Amino acid sequence: TLVCNFKGIKMTAKLIFFAGSARKESFNKKLAKAASEKAKELGADVTFIDLADYDMPIICEDYEAEHGLPENAKKLKKLFMDHDGFLVSCPEYNSSITPLLKNTLDWMSRPGEDNSNCFQGKITAIMGASPGPLGGMRMLPELRNLLCNIAMHGTHVIPKQFSLSGAGDEFDDNGNLKGDHPLFEATIKQFVEMANKLK
Repeated sequence: TLVCNFKGIKMTAKLIFFAGSARKESFNKKLAKAASEKAKELGADVTFIDLADYDMPIICEDYEAEHGLPENAKKLKKLFMDHDGFLVSCPEYNSSITPLLKNTLDWMSRPGEDNSNCFQGKITAIMGASPGPLGGMRMLPELRNLLCNIAMHGTHVIPKQFSLSGAGDEFDDNGNLKGDHPLFEATIKQFVEMANKLK
């Protein structure tokens, strides 16, 4: 897909979509998937990943000193290095992000043998979904703060964000988001547009 701007023609940004949950029927996986489909409709080059496919031990410097980065951390770092940005939808655990997401991001923030930083300069978007009435809203500020400061340089987190309350009733049998959600669409639109501009 080509995107035209005043400077000429360039390839559209490559974007990763994933959830901070390994649960098979996770509402946040469904939301991240729906976001990837909407971004694809807007012309983005999208990659959807499942953190269940990237199992890693709890981060520990003793483990790192003996074994180096886990292979799945290396795979994720390379994947993120090859993309321009990412969107993460995360459940709210006790008003914070999930241990899975924190552990994953912590391992990925380690420099490794090649001293690479897979977060620097990336455009990011954040979402949350919950069966409760707040839709994960209490988690989003913590996630935003983490991503703005990760690996010293942080990422560029877009201003818009989205939380889906009552998530148990918001998806059809095929996992598609039901009804109209203007802020969801506006968040995806801003994410894609900013990623394209800064590519």
